[in-house]
Amino acid sequence: MNRSYDVIVAGGGIHGVGVAQAAAAAGHSVLVLEQHSLAAGSSSRSSKLIHGGLRYLESGQLRLVRESLHERALMLKLAPELVQLQKFYIPIYEHSRRKAWQLRVGLGLYALLAGLDATAHFGTVPRAQWPTLDGLELEGLRHVYWYHDAQTDDALLTAAVMRSAQALGAGLALPARCTGATLTHDGVQVRYLHDGVERECSARVLVNAAGPWADALARSITPAVHVPPLELVQGTHLLLDGPPQRGVYYVESPRDGRAIFVMPFHGQLMIGTTEVRFHGDPATVAPAPHELHYLLGVLRHYFPRFRDPAASQLRGEFAGLRVLPAGGGHAFHRSRETLLVPDRASRPRLLSIYGGKLTTWRAVAARALARLAASLPARSPRARTDTLALHPA
Repeated sequence: MNRSYDVIVAGGGIHGVGVAQAAAAAGHSVLVLEQHSLAAGSSSRSSKLIHGGLRYLESGQLRLVRESLHERALMLKLAPELVQLQKFYIPIYEHSRRKAWQLRVGLGLYALLAGLDATAHFGTVPRAQWPTLDGLELEGLRHVYWYHDAQTDDALLTAAVMRSAQALGAGLALPARCTGATLTHDGVQVRYLHDGVERECSARVLVNAAGPWADALARSITPAVHVPPLELVQGTHLLLDGPPQRGVYYVESPRDGRAIFVMPFHGQLMIGTTEVRFHGDPATVAPAPHELHYLLGVLRHYFPRFRDPAASQLRGEFAGLRVLPAGGGHAFHRSRETLLVPDRASRPRLLSIYGGKLTTWRAVAARALARLAASLPARSPRARTDTLALHPA
């Protein structure tokens, strides 16, 4: 049976379920196709942060930071069981690349972009309190700043958004792998493998939210569509015993100045992330030995207790993939803006989502639906996504 939908979404990560929620809230019929399980890819392998992106101020991404801070405030309100405010600490040492005055200016701008509410407060930790900072290295320490951002469980958040979409009428098929699609004059025919059976359905629009697989899915569309130059970048995190009790530490790698987070997560210490170009099948992504060495080196540099091999035994490790615009230079300096690429300028039948941040999933979904508005029939809205509460299972 060839069922018909307003919107078919390929991919059950945070952006795919976000689009499903937005489309269902607008009254549209929606089906999500996920090849493994919800959040099976990058949406369960992130740094688990709902944050404004303080470091993006360095590269002038003010619009992204402002939007992220707005979405952070919204998630704290709509999903208090899933998104919690955390205190972040930034130590400044004698030889730190980022100087104290630069950080103070950055935190001031961050607070301004956040609207100067209670979550935007920041300050310094008095020297007398430094010994209470989870064993932080004190030699050469000159200042310790604090500010607030938020933390979540990315997989649980993704599942909560999908449940919200289903409550509004969206359908979910899994495991269901999209095997290709054919664009027609006013829609799309989608082929997918579900429970070992090849099936087909039609839709007004197909949203390609396949994350690291989005490039491959776009290339399976006929007739051929434009695919921008993209790059996969691997990020690795480690889990160890001994989580920090005071909050999250935002440090810079002594080797290359990259931002690294040391944080508590589900009773363990989590440290990440790396940024390494990835080539190959996204399903094979795994932490590389040099990434483990790099992150353990950062941890031992800032927290001397982990210089004891017995204290730095790994309890877990994972790697995920970011989709970034291709370009020269280090991935650290590349834009984190989400790319929304339609198959044609007017009345698109396909919209591919490349890249993006966990924090801005709802805003990206809203933009995606607005981009598709001309292709979709008029429906009676059921809800607004900026008022829908999200709850864990």
